[in-house]
Amino acid sequence: MKHDIAQFVAQCLVCQQVKAEHQRPAGSLQPLAIPEWKWEHITMDFVIGLPRTLGTLGTKLSFSTAFHPQTDGQSERVIQVLEDLLRACILDLQGNWDDHLPLVEFAYNNSFQASIGMLPFEALYGRKCRSPICWNDVGERKLLGPELVQLIVEKVALIKERLKAAQSRHKSYANHRRRDLEFEVGDHVFLKVSPMKSVMRFGRKEKLSPRFVGSFEILERVGTLAYKVALPPSLSKIHNVFHVSTLRKYIYNPSHVVELEPIQISEDLTYEEVPVQIVDVMDKVLRHVVVKLVKVQWSNHSIPREATWEG
Repeated sequence: MKHDIAQFVAQCLVCQQVKAEHQRPAGSLQPLAIPEWKWEHITMDFVIGLPRTLGTLGTKLSFSTAFHPQTDGQSERVIQVLEDLLRACILDLQGNWDDHLPLVEFAYNNSFQASIGMLPFEALYGRKCRSPICWNDVGERKLLGPELVQLIVEKVALIKERLKAAQSRHKSYANHRRRDLEFEVGDHVFLKVSPMKSVMRFGRKEKLSPRFVGSFEILERVGTLAYKVALPPSLSKIHNVFHVSTLRKYIYNPSHVVELEPIQISEDLTYEEVPVQIVDVMDKVLRHVVVKLVKVQWSNHSIPREATWEG
């Protein structure tokens, strides 16, 4: 009987869409390939539209998986540090953030990076940057062309070895807290979404919102940890390649038919619920005070039993 109950719960459509995950995050850490030379790979976080000259310059643009910032953790981490520096400058020195940008850039490029074992300025130019604090430490020695090239080649080789060691160390730490999860082409999966409600329900915001929507068919495996998913036309603007950690396998049961809930999901995989109509009214005594309650039918919940009482 215990096995039958577990199987019944696992195949329950509602349970698959609303239950939270208490397992370790799926997908082991896959470090990016270390470039062979400087400026070979550039990572950035665009805040506006891509420049039209991208194709003209012959730049190859590789998209990361949707809603998985860990794919480009390097850019995310650098942006976080720069934001903290700018925030501190504005708080301490006042003024606009762009007034302090040159100072922040100089400070970051002259800060020690544990992964490469040196300063970013030194990694790029092969020598330390002259600054008012350590003006005499750099020295006045001038390097000739061949000697400078040899020094830079040795620096790049040293940086690559240190990056390999750092990646191996980080991977061993991360994979202890992760689990492997794989899907096959043709499998159906649920997609994790983030609800965004404008109404607080008795202090229990988002409690009645589904955590997963779908199901969607897997079309292709992309790399080791990403999958291309067949999205409906309403989600056509979303990049359809997702990391395995954002997917949950749909367990088939012939007793029900999986239908896509008519939820208006925005491009950032969030949705907003608004009240549609009031279906009932009642008075309830709470701590000797009569409180008027209304039963509200919400958008994206067409079933009458999903209406909730609100105060």
